[in-house]
Amino acid sequence: MQVNSLAIKLDSLITSQTRVKLLLRFFLNPESRSYLRELAEEFGESTNSVRVELNRLTEAGLLNSFDEGRTKVYRANTNHPLFPEIHSMVRKFTGIDQLIPQVLSKLGDIHSAYIVGDYARGMDSGIIDLVLVGKVDKAYLQNLIDKVEPMLHRKIRFLSLSEDELERYKTTLKLEEAIELWSSGRGE
Repeated sequence: MQVNSLAIKLDSLITSQTRVKLLLRFFLNPESRSYLRELAEEFGESTNSVRVELNRLTEAGLLNSFDEGRTKVYRANTNHPLFPEIHSMVRKFTGIDQLIPQVLSKLGDIHSAYIVGDYARGMDSGIIDLVLVGKVDKAYLQNLIDKVEPMLHRKIRFLSLSEDELERYKTTLKLEEAIELWSSGRGE
């Protein structure tokens, strides 16, 4: 199934655009956490409309909420029985599931690959930022990206680093928020 047809089905299945944004925000990177006002500002929507959807997702058990001082913070409930399926749907909706095998196979000696930036924080900004660690055939990668971007309807930017460079830029890249796509240590 192509990404376009899945996106249409996801939008018709979930008619609330606020709910779709929340699912993307929390299920693309399950480690992300956020609070009401931050989400309302990020989505450009009223706090009331975001609150209604947060409450629905929390009542359904898809989100967990907890208090940090006087602020209620939300995150994906990774223990929910539907978590793996929703996580997979969100990855398909954004096209990340197609990106991994198409970009990482035959690219060179890749040690690890990450998504950083907005997508790693669960925001669908239309730009996917990749960090590839190892020796990358950049011409081949650009050729793949040129083919994948029209299918995903998203821009892909990449940064190729050595292991040493990755260590130097870990903080700048905010790797603690990154989505690890692949690691040679995981045996994928």
